Amino acid sequence: MPNLSFVSPTRNSPWGTYLSQIDAVEPYLGHLGRWVETLRRPKRALIVDIPIELDNGTIAHYEGYRVQHSLTRGPGKGGVRYHPDVTLEEVMALSAWMTIKNAAVNLPYGGAKGGIRLDPALLSMKELEKVTRRYTSEIGIIIGPQQDIPAPDVNTNGKIMAWMMDTYSMNTGATATGVVTGKPIELGGSLGRVAATGRGVFVVGREAMRRLNIDMEGARVAVQGFGNVGSIAAKLFAANGAKIVAVQDHTGTLVNSNGFDMANLLDHVAKTRGVAGFKGGDMIANEDFWDVKSDVLIPAALEGQITAERAKRISTRLVLEGANGPTTPDGEAVLADRGIVVVPDVIANAGGVTVSYFEWVQDFSSFFWTEDEINVRLDKIMIGAFKHIWETGEQHKIPLRTAAFTVACTRVLQAREERGLYP
Repeated sequence: MPNLSFVSPTRNSPWGTYLSQIDAVEPYLGHLGRWVETLRRPKRALIVDIPIELDNGTIAHYEGYRVQHSLTRGPGKGGVRYHPDVTLEEVMALSAWMTIKNAAVNLPYGGAKGGIRLDPALLSMKELEKVTRRYTSEIGIIIGPQQDIPAPDVNTNGKIMAWMMDTYSMNTGATATGVVTGKPIELGGSLGRVAATGRGVFVVGREAMRRLNIDMEGARVAVQGFGNVGSIAAKLFAANGAKIVAVQDHTGTLVNSNGFDMANLLDHVAKTRGVAGFKGGDMIANEDFWDVKSDVLIPAALEGQITAERAKRISTRLVLEGANGPTTPDGEAVLADRGIVVVPDVIANAGGVTVSYFEWVQDFSSFFWTEDEINVRLDKIMIGAFKHIWETGEQHKIPLRTAAFTVACTRVLQAREERGLYP
């Protein structure tokens, strides 16, 4: 089959990483293998120009994307990130991983993702609102409560989702709360959504630790990325007896072999927006983070962090992928050789999209659940999905990532086969 003309992936680039994961799963698809090429091609990719007038009166242009990788099992679902390094290839890979993630936990969604190539720290709140509203208008032709439902991702939040919902609603002439998830509670958001991804990382991590005979009490946990996902996962691990011995974010890297006082650390980060300057630990060079001894390592920052070189230095028993695509194929090969178990992103961080699904269902029915009900439903789905993936891995004697892809790709391609090709 000819390669796609609009991206040029390398082995360890985002789309290249995804393609290698599909290659690895192909032998386990049986007769469904005849459909596998559909997974290597996004259904739809939209690139838009976003012109806005800045506060100083000049006109600025930003590049925006929305990629729908697969709509076979339901509407597209996936976040929108604002970051200066966003590219079409990255958004394509993220949308494909959303296809796998939604199928791995058996949500009735396909995979999609969006992004704008900008640094939100350089824009005023008014400028950010203009960018968001224009972007939403431009991609409005392919999103909708039953077409494709965006959500928050890197550098986006409930406020941005509120602007997106309002813009879409004004353009369509009716309030459409279900067009995005991760909204403020007042606009049809769900209780438990903010903590959901970090909670899912903890729940899946706890299940993996039980199977690997790693005692939670006193377990050493290192966390890269201390934003929404990393900080909530760390908080839950600490609350259940583990010790958080290293944290890294954009401001620096802190270590404390006795474990941080999480309440004080979280309070410090809330006030200063970073771990730097916290008195309850020692600052080390960022690259030295990978030498810290731990029982559980949680990469919860951006993709491509665990390279082959870093994988050789890592001293841990379990890697829990809080971020999307944090381990490169070369890095994963090194971890496998060293016997380090990796719980892949497509199950480890699926808590966020699971509660996004709950939010979407609640918006459609205009009936809302309590936070306890949300958490019980979330835990049940995550535990069941992880159990199925673990058992698939044991059955075929394959790594958890290949097992997760086997479960997910089988579901997607079965649906593809049942639907057939139109026209």
